[in-house]
Amino acid sequence: MGSRALVLGGGGPVGIAWESGLLAGLAQAGVDLGQAEFTLGTSAGSFVGARLAMGADTATLAEPILGDAASPVQSTDRGGRTPPDMSRMMRLMAAAQQGAKDAEAARVELGAFALAARTIDEDAFIRSFGRSFASLPDDAWPSRGFACTAVDVATGAFQLWTRDSGVGVARAVASSCSVPGVYPPVTLKGRRWMDGGVRSPTNADLAAGHGRVVVISVMPREFTPGASLVRMFESLDAEVEALKAGGAQVTVVSPTPESQAAMGGNLMDFRKRADAARAGLAQGAAMAGDLRAFWA
Repeated sequence: MGSRALVLGGGGPVGIAWESGLLAGLAQAGVDLGQAEFTLGTSAGSFVGARLAMGADTATLAEPILGDAASPVQSTDRGGRTPPDMSRMMRLMAAAQQGAKDAEAARVELGAFALAARTIDEDAFIRSFGRSFASLPDDAWPSRGFACTAVDVATGAFQLWTRDSGVGVARAVASSCSVPGVYPPVTLKGRRWMDGGVRSPTNADLAAGHGRVVVISVMPREFTPGASLVRMFESLDAEVEALKAGGAQVTVVSPTPESQAAMGGNLMDFRKRADAARAGLAQGAAMAGDLRAFWA
């Protein structure tokens, strides 16, 4: 139980930017969460986590975003057009995160929604992950402990992709990032997969067995949420309690009001990425002292 785990939650391209800035700000202040023995990523967090597990320098993680360089989903930027309306998807995801049998049925409904949506094609989506993964062999997987999450669009079954799953990290991460209605489901092992955030925005309970766990949740608590976000917070609270019941020490990090203001109200809005990364850098630098003893 002496090992450390880093859990990175989902939150679209804005979440990728904020998480990258937060981790970079912490690392620059001497707290490198990228050195975790195990990293678990969901959706946006799967991309950030895979970069860390593949050996990216934590302290420079935000530089491509701040320099407007390669983006994991650059070709899906919709040419600067208005970000997609996420309201129906959020309602369906909230339903999918309720009690067991109903949750799986709701995931199937969400999977049908994902399959019917008009999006870029799957190959273009895979290619859009840019230089971070494009040059990797099809079966490449990080040598350090890493896992990411996805959901079967046809059955609603939850999947944890690991080194032992026999899939490559690029497609595994793409499947975890396949936001229903926005990006296409991704084919792996003859099945189609969508965003692991359909089960939970964090899936933090899957970090069980580690002694210290830092959970980074893109969803903020500093405002009055709608019903769907209430369920997301309840899910995270239950996951944290499960980790603690197993003997883990847990710290949860979420956006401050300043970070939330920089991120805006739509986590799919590419125009907010640079602001979100800068806010993450500032938040990471400011909180490093509080987190240092926990992580050391």
